[in-house]
Amino acid sequence: LEERRKQAIELLIIKRCGVRETARRVYASPSSVIRWRNAYQQYGQKALESKTPPSRPCRLTQKQLQKLQVVLLKKINADNNKTLFRSLREIAQIIRKRFGIRYQPSSIWYILSRLGWSRKKTKGKAYWFFNN
Repeated sequence: LEERRKQAIELLIIKRCGVRETARRVYASPSSVIRWRNAYQQYGQKALESKTPPSRPCRLTQKQLQKLQVVLLKKINADNNKTLFRSLREIAQIIRKRFGIRYQPSSIWYILSRLGWSRKKTKGKAYWFFNN
């Protein structure tokens, strides 16, 4: 979408295309093109950039996240298994015991993906593993 906005501004301002023609070329509605043009005129190039959706801040500090990474990797190394964690609930329990912070299991995957972990499903079972 960001690329389409930039392309639309280029067509409007540099190539002097009309709003309807620009909308047709970038596969957008004329009202979107007008909104992008107005934002660009008011705020410049920054207005065209994608904005990340607002989210709650992580309750674990950066230091705690690093410690969690170490704890999870040690647990994997101790069991000599790269796909040790079978459930988010198990990792939520580790976080609660280690740091005293409660997370719903459904929120754990945000933390894991932030740490570079991903989910792999094999033979009907899902596992979390660290991407080296």
